[in-house]
Amino acid sequence: MIALKNLTKKFGSFTAVDDVSLTINTGEFFGLLGSNGAGKTTTIGMLSTLLLPTRGAVYIDGEELTRQRADLKRKISVITQEYSMRQDMNMNEIMEYQGRLYYMPKKEIRRKSEELLAFCGLADDRKKTVRKLSGGMKRKLMVCRALLTEPEILLLDEPTAGMDALSRRQMWALLRRLNEQNLTILLTTHYMEEAESLCERVAMMERGKIEEIDSPAGFIQKLGRYAVDEIAADEVATHYFHAKDEALDFAGRTERNFKLRATTLEDVFVERTGRRNGEEGGMDSSQRNGQRQAGRSRGR
Repeated sequence: MIALKNLTKKFGSFTAVDDVSLTINTGEFFGLLGSNGAGKTTTIGMLSTLLLPTRGAVYIDGEELTRQRADLKRKISVITQEYSMRQDMNMNEIMEYQGRLYYMPKKEIRRKSEELLAFCGLADDRKKTVRKLSGGMKRKLMVCRALLTEPEILLLDEPTAGMDALSRRQMWALLRRLNEQNLTILLTTHYMEEAESLCERVAMMERGKIEEIDSPAGFIQKLGRYAVDEIAADEVATHYFHAKDEALDFAGRTERNFKLRATTLEDVFVERTGRRNGEEGGMDSSQRNGQRQAGRSRGR
């Protein structure tokens, strides 16, 4: 189990992470969502001990994580946004170099490398150098490298950034399989579909603070499970409803072109971001009052 208690990080007078407390259960797939600058990467940095907290602490299975606790640090592996691998090394060399950093026996490095490369679908390409790999293959290799030491916790900071749609879906399938083996995963991502598909719970983070924690389905339920997009020439006004018949009734009365669909976690994120920025909703005041119990709306 991971516990963050009053975690705070300041850079001079700027507070990047502000008194964050949360618990991530063993074997949970947890998402940390927020706008650019919300504090997600800084939080990952403190969990990996790359950054030291200004105040507060991180606990792993009840014990405080510090740079001196090699036994706790060994339980954690991190996959960053950047491709942090030498371009002239092939997959076998990348894996062997990682194993030697952790003083693993050579036979064990080879055994685990074969197992992991096969698991990630990379075995046939293991002699290719990094510079010849696609973006998706590089990401998978980073996963293999991170898993070589058999960590209990995997920290993923924007793991599918820059990947095409097919490679992203392949990575999702890989991460699900890992989580099914009771690996605890903490994910930061700007892809709301990714968080909705993978995470059991997500925390909405903004300006260094945790605003709310719930399951993706829970966030969607609060906003309204059904969305009606009213489409005009210069805008799309989205209206949210808790019941399908209410959404159908509204759609039947609108004189605009419309689309009826299921609400997504991206809708939740956009709605919350719009409220923080003081944007107006898509309905006028009389509509909003009339639909207060049925749903919520936001112009996009």
